[in-house]
Amino acid sequence: MEQQTNLPSMHEARKRKKGEVEHLQYEIPNHLKGLGAQKSYFIKTYGCQGNIADSEKIAGIMENLGYSEAPNEEASDVLFFNTCAIRDHAEKRVFGELGRLKGLKANNPHRLIALCGCMPQEESTIETVQKKYDQVDIVFGTHNIARLPQLLEKAYQKKERIFEVLSFEGQIIEDIPLKRGHNQKAWVDIMYGCDEFCTYCIVPYTRGTERSRYPEDIIREVTELQEQGYLEVTLLGQNVNAYGKDFTDRKYGFSDLLSDLQKTNIPRIRFTTSHPRDLDLRTMEVMAQGKNIMPHLHLPVQSGSNAILKRMNRKYTHEEYAEKIKMLRNLIPNIAITTDIIVGFPQETDEDFEATLELVRECQFEGAYTFIFSPRQGTPAANFADDIPDIVKKARLLKLNELINEGFARGNHRFEGETVEVLVEGVSEKKTRLLNGYTPHNKLVNFEGPEELIGSMVLVKIEKAYTWHLRGTLVK
Repeated sequence: MEQQTNLPSMHEARKRKKGEVEHLQYEIPNHLKGLGAQKSYFIKTYGCQGNIADSEKIAGIMENLGYSEAPNEEASDVLFFNTCAIRDHAEKRVFGELGRLKGLKANNPHRLIALCGCMPQEESTIETVQKKYDQVDIVFGTHNIARLPQLLEKAYQKKERIFEVLSFEGQIIEDIPLKRGHNQKAWVDIMYGCDEFCTYCIVPYTRGTERSRYPEDIIREVTELQEQGYLEVTLLGQNVNAYGKDFTDRKYGFSDLLSDLQKTNIPRIRFTTSHPRDLDLRTMEVMAQGKNIMPHLHLPVQSGSNAILKRMNRKYTHEEYAEKIKMLRNLIPNIAITTDIIVGFPQETDEDFEATLELVRECQFEGAYTFIFSPRQGTPAANFADDIPDIVKKARLLKLNELINEGFARGNHRFEGETVEVLVEGVSEKKTRLLNGYTPHNKLVNFEGPEELIGSMVLVKIEKAYTWHLRGTLVK
């Protein structure tokens, strides 16, 4: 028998309206505090920084319940798959992994397998799991992570499959325990959801409406991280430039938050993701003050064609985007700008693609995530006529990447001979005698040095620039 509670509805998600955001505090019922005694958990995370941040919350809750982290999935008593729905390939990969787990479940019938993240927010995922993957015990979504203790209790006590995926949103729950995955760099959620409804994107349906954390809670978290020895925080949101627009009791936006965070002692602040439409002059001016705001901006453009941008519902033009890049470079001359670009969007012509290449040349990007269009069930673009042959899509991606790689190399070469500050993250995967880390401009640097430097910030003189990284010498 399956217990189904609050299954997702894409239809209802499309009809949603702005409502009052409820700010709550996380509490774990006293009787559940020892639920995980002598048990372990393991989390496999797919997708973006938001998913990584969610996995840190899941890990924090599990350890708050008394579970310990297992070294691998085979050793776990509870196995989580925290999933991404942004592209079809990612979903197929997850379903392949779930199929492989039939044997793992058979070896230990008492092991719980949980599917969470963005995929469960799609009705088609729920239907597939119900019909084909009876080894999955718990399914929950992005809006009810805080209810994980109760879901585990139900699964243990009732011996039923638990499906609880909320479609409604409007809550922000503070003080969910976290187990951070890094000792020097931290993700800090500043808002959740997205109201842009780009025609190709599933995120507004899986993550819900835009809702912002109170600035005092964010500043408190960043201050505590600095006191704990963290050197860098990345502010997270599906559209950070829309931060604060949902507040009804104050006028306070993203530029105000950045300005207040500049007054903290955290050495480095980054943020992602930005939407070009909502990037305003005031935010650029605060960024130009420097201090602990890093001189790097990831600003997804998706296309350089006005016709395609309109079909994508991006709400800006090629010219408006290029003008904002010009303003940024006037205010912050040394800024590094990266982007996202989709090729092969339905009905993209050769002229449309050339407009994208023109924008790439004009904006002088120093890197980009590039993709061939992937239709997502439930989005408007999934119903658009796709009349572009695969061979054309692949050829366009190859041509675009050649241009993007030129920008990668050009952006790196400007640092040759310069001494840069590097936050040392670890040992190079290819050469164990090399350490690596990132500069304020988010450039990867490899250099020789003792492993005791990991977790600190050092000065490195750049000797040689390559397309994907910089090679330097530690400044004594």
